[in-house]
Amino acid sequence: MTPFDGLATDRRTFLTVSAAAGGLALTYDIAAAAAQGQDGAKIGAYLTVAPNGQVTIVSKNPEIGQGVMTSLPMLIAEELDVDWKNVRVHQAGNNPNAFGRQFAGGSMATPLHWEELRRVGAAGRNMLMQAAAQQWNVPVAELSTEPGFVVHKASKKRASFGSLAAKAAALPAPTKEQVAALTLKDPKDYRIIGKFTPQVSSPQIVTGQPLFGIDTRLPGMVYATYEKAPVFGAKVAKADLDAAKSVKGVRDAFVIEGGDQLDGLLPGVAVVADTWWAANKARQKLNVQWADHPTSAQSSAGFAAKAAEFAKGAPARSLRADGDVAGALKGAAKTVEAAYYYPFLAHATLEPQNCTAHFKDGKMEIWAPTQLPEPGQQLVSKTLGIAPENVIIHMTRSGGGFGRRLSNDYMVEAAAIAQKVGAPVKLVWTREDDMRHDFYRPAGFHHFKGGVDAAGNLVAWEDHFVSFGEGEGFARSANISPTEFPARFVPNYKLGVSTMPLGVPTGPLRAPGSNAIAFVVQSFIDELAHAAGADPVAFRLKLLGDQPVVGGPGPGGYAAGRMAGVLKLVAEKSGWGQPLPKGTGKGVAFHYSHLGYFAEVVQATVAADGAVKVDKVWVAADVGGHIINPAGAYNQVQGSVLDGLSEALHQEITIENGAVQQTNFNDFPLLRMNEAPPIEVHFLKTDNPPTGLGEPALPPVVPALTNAIFAATGKRIRALPIRAEMLKA
Repeated sequence: MTPFDGLATDRRTFLTVSAAAGGLALTYDIAAAAAQGQDGAKIGAYLTVAPNGQVTIVSKNPEIGQGVMTSLPMLIAEELDVDWKNVRVHQAGNNPNAFGRQFAGGSMATPLHWEELRRVGAAGRNMLMQAAAQQWNVPVAELSTEPGFVVHKASKKRASFGSLAAKAAALPAPTKEQVAALTLKDPKDYRIIGKFTPQVSSPQIVTGQPLFGIDTRLPGMVYATYEKAPVFGAKVAKADLDAAKSVKGVRDAFVIEGGDQLDGLLPGVAVVADTWWAANKARQKLNVQWADHPTSAQSSAGFAAKAAEFAKGAPARSLRADGDVAGALKGAAKTVEAAYYYPFLAHATLEPQNCTAHFKDGKMEIWAPTQLPEPGQQLVSKTLGIAPENVIIHMTRSGGGFGRRLSNDYMVEAAAIAQKVGAPVKLVWTREDDMRHDFYRPAGFHHFKGGVDAAGNLVAWEDHFVSFGEGEGFARSANISPTEFPARFVPNYKLGVSTMPLGVPTGPLRAPGSNAIAFVVQSFIDELAHAAGADPVAFRLKLLGDQPVVGGPGPGGYAAGRMAGVLKLVAEKSGWGQPLPKGTGKGVAFHYSHLGYFAEVVQATVAADGAVKVDKVWVAADVGGHIINPAGAYNQVQGSVLDGLSEALHQEITIENGAVQQTNFNDFPLLRMNEAPPIEVHFLKTDNPPTGLGEPALPPVVPALTNAIFAATGKRIRALPIRAEMLKA
């Protein structure tokens, strides 16, 4: 079950209206009807029109850098018809009753809210027009609006939204049928949607004002650190609490028994002090001895050896089998066989995990940079035995999320410490904590066989995927879909899987699944293109074929025509096929994820010592017919590309004796500024609803880079990260 399950497409809508200090307060709730027996989900948005005409819009979802605190209010403001300069945006608190699910993840903010939040604004605009119609005794049909004003052109009367707000608040709320019947703006009339708009919190960020979770300050607050076992879930056998308590400024040090739920409250030792520095200094004196744990023998080397053993045999189970793969391989003009590997990865958010909690009078109040506030509330409630209504979550800005803050382990740790201390407690993880106690992108092993016929057609594809899990279940984010491309595009296709147990906690990382699968699939497609003697772009276009949608309409379909469109566009914009100097190559890749179709070209140069320089990246994207905020859109695409390059060139988490070996950015580097290439982004607008941009630009850049390296050197990268020794002349 993901945080996005149960979000139906059929919705019922209703509005509630009230007076707010002489103004208009409008709450618009969209309750998703049950779909296929699933529980419905309710999503809300809120706006206030003040007598002075200022509009305050509450942004319901967590802001983690993806820009929703700007883009979603833009939808409301557009249809309300106000000047953006007169809009103020506030972050909502966690309130499922008013807002339904509030989350950041899956690039779902735009597709879920595109129409609904525009109707918030349209309903507010309609009520203001009704108020003016009553005041002037004219039909509503004779009225129109200009930014911030209702206008009656026949009489040349104009009234500001602020002057009409109180009267509008006295009107009955429109019915769901009335809201659904409202006519939304023609896109040619947009004044806000589609315009470059700075993030609403940019002034606070660039001036260093308190904004993030780590900035939280409360009167009487103390600071905490929390020491956990290197082997995930191991219990405390012994700790020198007295040595920790002897450090000046330390208030207390104590063992928390915790449990075995890896995304919950794990066993550890808390230190509480007047300053974080004192708490961390005392932590270093704990000399904790940890109990034995069953997964302490696991290692990256062991996983690789087991995967190689699995590869020699048949998969443990089949996920898809089309046609006759063995026969097609036997009859193919050329066959290719290759083994690919990608490593565990950490999220490495620049703001380490942190949370501030205060337990008083039976209530737990929490300030946290979280992507999933409501599940955090439920976790604290269940773990500490506090009624859910007595756990209050305040969402703060997050210094990066990328899926890490979908887990609320740091929240329940802070709450557990605060429950014992009885004062406001700020828990701040070190970078080492953050690196060694993540929910990692799972590693994976793919063993491919493929065949092309004499005409250069891909006729056979086989993938034995070795991943993590037990029985028929996968570890979190370690699965693969039976419809993963090129399934349904190859007549003879086989996907099988074998799994091995894992004690390392895993979870979604930006573009989960896709960030790894695109690398292996698009790299192997490139190998087959070269085996066929075909141009890599032409080979892919031929593979996509002439059928616009493969697999049927709806969510299960793959819009091959849309993918072909971005592939052609990126080839054109990148000057694909033009001659390049020796040692320089271009690579291409595409991938569909999170409702977005992306194709990318990377140009890279490889030096004699194996050093890789990414010269430039071209991106072509089809995310529908509208880009709400181009400033945020370009930011998201370029950031995704840089994340992908960072993963490909530098990053790997390795396991030894059940524990993560990396500790900080010295051994888990991020891309440096001097490595960041120019990134040229092109949006191909199509007649489709707009979709999200936080994730789908990342997956194609990794194989586009490795394919560019092959074009430059003739050396195929089949394991990440890319190391200079792989490419030395």
